[in-house]
Amino acid sequence: MLKDVAEDVKAKMEKTIQYYKTELKTVRTGRASTSLLDNVRVDAYGVQTPLSGVGTLHAPDPHMLTIQPWDPSLTAAIEKAILSSGLGLNPSSDGKLIRVPIPTLTEQRRKELVKLVWKKCEEAKIVIRNERRDANEAIKKLEKDKENTVSEDEAKLFQTEVQKITDSFIKNLDEIAKAKEKELLEI
Repeated sequence: MLKDVAEDVKAKMEKTIQYYKTELKTVRTGRASTSLLDNVRVDAYGVQTPLSGVGTLHAPDPHMLTIQPWDPSLTAAIEKAILSSGLGLNPSSDGKLIRVPIPTLTEQRRKELVKLVWKKCEEAKIVIRNERRDANEAIKKLEKDKENTVSEDEAKLFQTEVQKITDSFIKNLDEIAKAKEKELLEI
């Protein structure tokens, strides 16, 4: 039972790390990446559709993204969605292909993005700490339950184990954030 709690908290923390990694993919680094447009939604036929659902995305070079709409009539809607996404990108099209130049980041913008990376890191740490708290409460509940044979020593041992797991995941988050910061600050 206690091992189930430890495995469960590990699985939840791993999901938090994966979510954090996907969040960081949407932070611009000055290098073209199709994942930059993952959160862009296009009004296609009256339905908000992910950009990848209305066309083919490519990153032909480090400073350019291209989108080839499957339906050319959606070109204007795609351009409007990119403009209103808040990414600071300015698409242009020739009717068949939409080009999205990725401007180089200014030093000030890089610093703002680093702050955003660390803010998202802190949010992920809060989620992990909440998962630790839930696991510790589950361990205490098992200890107080008369039907289970969980001793106080076993409960303390597993709480220590949960803390070690938490520390390793928080360290992992810090390493991911430092790597993203380095990527953002390199010119």
